[in-house]
Amino acid sequence: MAHRRLAWLLVLFAAAVFAAAPYAQTPPANTVTGKSGGGDFELVNKLVNLRKDYQKTLELLRQQYHQVQDKERERWATEELIAFHRIPKHAFILDLDVPPPNLTGNSNVPEANKIFTWAMGFKDKGFGTDYIDNQRRAELLFQEILTKYPQSDKIGAVAYNLGDIYESKAYRQYYRAVEYFHRCYQWNPRTTLDARIRAARIYDAKLNNRAKAIEVYREVTTHETDPQYIQEATKRIAELSGSR
Repeated sequence: MAHRRLAWLLVLFAAAVFAAAPYAQTPPANTVTGKSGGGDFELVNKLVNLRKDYQKTLELLRQQYHQVQDKERERWATEELIAFHRIPKHAFILDLDVPPPNLTGNSNVPEANKIFTWAMGFKDKGFGTDYIDNQRRAELLFQEILTKYPQSDKIGAVAYNLGDIYESKAYRQYYRAVEYFHRCYQWNPRTTLDARIRAARIYDAKLNNRAKAIEVYREVTTHETDPQYIQEATKRIAELSGSR
């Protein structure tokens, strides 16, 4: 029974390939802190590739043991793969994690739609460890859409959901979350999702970046139509600017 549960967990975790090829091919200007990375590009790029290689090697090893019916070693590889997926993986350089803002997803891609539905079936479900596992599964599937189907008209919604996942208690990766919220409306300027106000709140409450918070709150007042969001943004601009 335990072996079947491990195998099932692995199938769900391995539904997508984690950390696809880096989006940036040259050293980026900014890290997650918005400051110079001090020469960390090569190291972070190497880490991204090592993560991919480690996962792929474990998957191949598990397949090998499955083919020769070595159940015990297959279970070992399965357990290690699940543990690997459960480890939080930080985006030390956002340019190596987040696709550029100029993607234009305007195609209806049936396969991307299926993966999106599958991901939403996991997202925010369960409690405790099950909740964390499901957030990981949803992340992998959403990232698969960005990797395989960047032309999909779902990429704006994908970015929003990734922002929500990275902000959630399963991750608390706020720099990563705010970048994906930005991508939501950059990739789909007509989105009705509340990505701008979500980004502004993170700058305001989580990152204590007053300048960026004011900047994005101002975007809310000029781009959003929801009066509650506009009222909230106007109030916070006044408070953060020190005016009455």
